[in-house]
Amino acid sequence: MTACTRRAAVLSLGAALAGTLATPAFAEDSATGRGKPPLRHAHAHNDYEHQHPLTEALSHGFNSIEPDIWLVGDQLLIGHDADKLDPRRTLESLYLDPLLRRVRANGGRVYRGYDLTVQLLVDIKSPGAPTYRELARHLHRYRSMFTVYSGGRVHRGALTAVISGDRGARGPMERERVRYGFYDGRLTDLDGRAPASFCPLISDNWGQHFSWQGVGPMPARERAELRRIVRKAHAAGRQVRFWATPDQPGPARDALWRELLAAGVDYLNTDDLAGLEAFLRAH
Repeated sequence: MTACTRRAAVLSLGAALAGTLATPAFAEDSATGRGKPPLRHAHAHNDYEHQHPLTEALSHGFNSIEPDIWLVGDQLLIGHDADKLDPRRTLESLYLDPLLRRVRANGGRVYRGYDLTVQLLVDIKSPGAPTYRELARHLHRYRSMFTVYSGGRVHRGALTAVISGDRGARGPMERERVRYGFYDGRLTDLDGRAPASFCPLISDNWGQHFSWQGVGPMPARERAELRRIVRKAHAAGRQVRFWATPDQPGPARDALWRELLAAGVDYLNTDDLAGLEAFLRAH
């Protein structure tokens, strides 16, 4: 890949994940209604644990949604723990089918009137290689709404599937010439050779790299390190997310979220959908 081609792929994927705002409109509170503008920085962690998976996050305007999947036979079941899986709760029933209906109803986008690509962060819990191969077949069946890598380029869709969790998915993903999934890297991938057209997102555990939990001022050294990480990721066309950040309502969480936004972190991670919506709309 030439430098020009690589640069084009980076820029293309940046647009694919972040999206660009079209004429002013509103996010839906239902599949076809109008409500509040969508939130670019809002990530629904373990979304399936809410009473109404997917629809609750979308009603709050979230731009990134995380289901966990397990391969059971040829089914991709949704859940955090293997002993609590329900064969009725599949990736199709909770996410892919309702998203497809919504995208069709909204003129090709998740949020009607916004040329915004929503991230579906699929966290693989069972062994990565076989699970991803089945996931790839699922994504292909719903390909009309997903971003695709093909012919060395990224073609943006209504949704971008980013594959997280078990690292064994990387091998089969790298071998695909046409791919509907993109790889969720770690901070160790910041210096890697994989382009943003393969690894558009860097996610990592906040507590393994930073000691500050939002109480008192953020240490200057840690603030500088956070901003260095974000600058480096953005220069390569990647986005940044941290999980395991403080998520109890209160001043410490707000302080940490403010620092993340000020540093340019792309997604704030939460289980508290209403709390993050209120924070982002106030900021």
